[in-house]
Amino acid sequence: MSISAAALFSFSLLSRAVERMVSMSVGILLSTSLLHALPEAFESTVDPHSLFATLLGGLFAFFLLEKFAVLRHSHHHEGDGHGHAHGHDLHEAGRAGWMILVGDGLHNFTDGILIAAAFLADPKLGLVTALAITAHEIPQEIGDFIVLMNAGFTRVRAYVYNLLSSAMAILGGLVGYFTLGNGAQAIPYVLVLASSGFIYIAVSDLMPQMQRRATLRETVPQLLLIAAGVAIVLLITKLTGRHAHI
Repeated sequence: MSISAAALFSFSLLSRAVERMVSMSVGILLSTSLLHALPEAFESTVDPHSLFATLLGGLFAFFLLEKFAVLRHSHHHEGDGHGHAHGHDLHEAGRAGWMILVGDGLHNFTDGILIAAAFLADPKLGLVTALAITAHEIPQEIGDFIVLMNAGFTRVRAYVYNLLSSAMAILGGLVGYFTLGNGAQAIPYVLVLASSGFIYIAVSDLMPQMQRRATLRETVPQLLLIAAGVAIVLLITKLTGRHAHI
């Protein structure tokens, strides 16, 4: 439901302004990580030093993932004499799309565990939690679609891969149901890993794109759209009461 709603919004209203809407995606990704997922993780009983180490490791892991993608495709680029069509470099930028799918998959996995835990505690609580997560995922999925389209994904491809990424919630639900005692302890670490992916993508890939447009005329809309992305996440979080205590 959340992916379909986000796709409808992204493909209709935002499809003609993907490059500009990258700024909103930055706001959504960073606020989801820094104002939502990470606070949940650090409010758990897990040692903060371990979580910071996980965050550091996650950042390095996404750096290596991108490095592997760069090395894999570095022998082909526009102007290399191999006759690539115009826009080939944009297609190669799809590595950012793959990284957002990995990070989103981890985040969806933790959502599945949380839903399973809520249903085991009380079916009514489980239903409310599932609906809250669905509503909260919409702005994040909009940010994901923006990144995927900016990376050169077609609408169909972006939708299918995002849908597959969301299926990680089903896996998380099964893991949470059958191994809740141990699975719940891993939630903070998975939240931190997912956040490291969102932060890395926003800072290393999207923000450098925004810096190429350094004029005041371009900077003001960028700041406004970043603020809008943050406001959307905060509003949805407040309305849904989406804040799990681990």
